[in-house]
Amino acid sequence: MPVTDFESLSPTALRLTIPAFWQEIEDLALLLGIELQTLTADHIAMRINDKALAEQVHHAWLQHGSQISNAMINGRPIIVIQLHDPIEISQQSIDCLELPYPNNKSYPQQGWEHVEFVVASEAQTADAFVEEVRKAFPKLDQQWSSLAEMGVKVKLSSPQGEGERLANPTVAFKKGGVCIKLHPHSLKAVIASEQSHH
Repeated sequence: MPVTDFESLSPTALRLTIPAFWQEIEDLALLLGIELQTLTADHIAMRINDKALAEQVHHAWLQHGSQISNAMINGRPIIVIQLHDPIEISQQSIDCLELPYPNNKSYPQQGWEHVEFVVASEAQTADAFVEEVRKAFPKLDQQWSSLAEMGVKVKLSSPQGEGERLANPTVAFKKGGVCIKLHPHSLKAVIASEQSHH
């Protein structure tokens, strides 16, 4: 896997790739039967395979925003940067960027990887949350059992940071190199819950 040079992952370069990436997100949502226009995009996340490169990219984005979280999740740092200048796309205004430092997985492409949307819910577990998501999107519910045949991988998780934090069960839909994640609480709410316990 060749290490992509920093130029193609710089903030300027990545902002230019957002429209194409967003089109893929919208195509996936359409396929799934999720109405994105009813949801708020909480944050956009990238994937980088090389630690030194992740450090460079992390440093570069700090010129464009302020770091609001650096949590160890599943054994690696996940950086959250609040952008001074939100990414405006398709009626969404995204002001949080997530940069996970690489773990031992290698992704076929580096750059934008997923967008998370908030589906308001009081669910504490991933299973309960999925039930609510399926109720919210009848078309998704109807084709739930055939998602695998459509090439969509569904992954449920309840990511836990080191500190006490708001339970934020997540359901991820992945097809090709693109992923839509849904969760009940915004990243900012989770970070606030974590900080209030320190």
